[in-house]
Amino acid sequence: MAVFLDDTTGQRASESAIYSIYILCYNGANNGENGVKNMDNQKLAELLFPNITSTPEDIEARYPRRELSEGAKVTRIAPSPTGFMHLGNLYGALVDERLAHQSGGVFYLRIEDTDKKREVEGGVKMIIDTFHSFGLSFDEGATLDGETGIYGPYRQSQRAEIYQTYVKSLVQRGLAYPCFCTEAELEAAHKEQEQKKENFGYYGPYAVWRDRPIEDIEAELKKGSPYVVRFRSEGNIENKVRHEDLVKGKMEVTENDQDIVLLKSDGIPTYHFAHVVDDHLMGTSIVVRGEEWLATLPVHLQLFRAMGWKAPKYAHTAQLMKLDPETGGKRKLSKRKDPELALSYYYKEGYSVPAVMEYLMTLLNSNFEEWRRANPDAPMNDFPFSTKKMSASGALFDIDKLNDVSKNVISHMTAEAVYDAVTKWSADNDPEFHALFTRNPEITKGYLAIGRGSKKPRKDLALWSDTKPYMDFMFDELFMPDYTMPERVSSEDAKAILAAFKPQFDENDSPDCFFEKIKGIAEQTGFASDTKAYKEHPEQYKGPVGDVSMVIRIAVAGRQNAPDLQSVMKLMGREKVQARLERCMAAL
Repeated sequence: MAVFLDDTTGQRASESAIYSIYILCYNGANNGENGVKNMDNQKLAELLFPNITSTPEDIEARYPRRELSEGAKVTRIAPSPTGFMHLGNLYGALVDERLAHQSGGVFYLRIEDTDKKREVEGGVKMIIDTFHSFGLSFDEGATLDGETGIYGPYRQSQRAEIYQTYVKSLVQRGLAYPCFCTEAELEAAHKEQEQKKENFGYYGPYAVWRDRPIEDIEAELKKGSPYVVRFRSEGNIENKVRHEDLVKGKMEVTENDQDIVLLKSDGIPTYHFAHVVDDHLMGTSIVVRGEEWLATLPVHLQLFRAMGWKAPKYAHTAQLMKLDPETGGKRKLSKRKDPELALSYYYKEGYSVPAVMEYLMTLLNSNFEEWRRANPDAPMNDFPFSTKKMSASGALFDIDKLNDVSKNVISHMTAEAVYDAVTKWSADNDPEFHALFTRNPEITKGYLAIGRGSKKPRKDLALWSDTKPYMDFMFDELFMPDYTMPERVSSEDAKAILAAFKPQFDENDSPDCFFEKIKGIAEQTGFASDTKAYKEHPEQYKGPVGDVSMVIRIAVAGRQNAPDLQSVMKLMGREKVQARLERCMAAL
């Protein structure tokens, strides 16, 4: 029959009364009726940690309670400096940032650099620079030149004394012990479990160092045998732990019975133990992480309980999925198959930061798009983000949807903002275009301003890299015209239209004046000056007035699709427009 446990405990262990209760409870459960075992535990703790003189109470005194307003949340992003920053990092960080800053709380950066084998040079800088480039600002934590805040060190590699102090206390309480198993011995146990179809791991009869006499341990220590320190689990897989996740909702998880490693042979903690200690001391109230960590949740809840600490709330986010073009089915985004998983992809391709963040918000909260339609010009941070609106199943990443969101976001930017963003992007990714784009800023900004500021702004740009094909015809160096005329317009008619327009062109014409000239040329060349008249009697005309303006557009822009013609010609100026008209007439 299953036993159900609650996943909540007391308050901070700095409250000595509560902490003492947990020590008594666990010592009582493990030490029996006499003090022999307790004496062995004290001796063992000194053998393993002779240089650790601090106590848990000493550590607690260094980390005061955070003085925050009611409801304020403390969140963190805690990546490893392995050199690869992926979309999932940003996805979770956005949740962290919104929960903290929306509530008036604290969002901090902790570097989990305990795995030195995977750490790459410059990894920390990459983490900080990447989050900064996506507009995520930390209130405290690791920085490029050190750290800010009183809850550090914010790099786990600098916190060895803290972790070892707490592990020493666990050894003293009989809740941790050294394990001298070799890799070969662990592999042999794994094979035996496989043959017997038993659960894999270090537990029960396979936990061979769990109850070894202290004499055996002393002998191994004298030989200098490497060892790890394991947690002595009192869990039972027949028991269930009730837990309420902020995303997944109410659930039951199987209690942990594994004697997991707390400290590796180099004295550095595993993620399991380090994050428990750090989140407690740093006052983290919500831990946001991917649902792939759900399997380890029983371990973490058990560790918080054993330490006598209140566990933070957990929000396990759904995995980012995509439709596989080969199978048509859903699968996780893959580092090997999907370049869009890497955050470096978005800058290189030319995505705007606001567009990427806004698209991620559409994946995170189901009601965001409805809010955006009702608030088209509001800053994204005005949106009331909630974990209750997060999907408990996989979030489907769609690059086409991202492009649509990006077009909308860019269309609401000012010409000045677009100019600045494209200037920066092109300097890094297209130096030749950058030189042309920035040669005459006023003309470039004037072009980018065409069609902006209206209720229905143009949506030509999804990427900053789209800017070049969008406005290449403005630069003689990139001008490659296609003089294919409308179907109803012959070459002779096109020449006649251009010849009639050339002497009449005035870049200072008002829109009405410009259109009157076009209508006059239409009548002069046999085209209808009124679209309605053409629709009623098409047989009487060569074509509608729109064909006439299209001929001029093709001559000036070298294509049929371009922004408002009069605005374009005004920016070009009389000399360039005249040269374009002459070039087209010569080519027809």
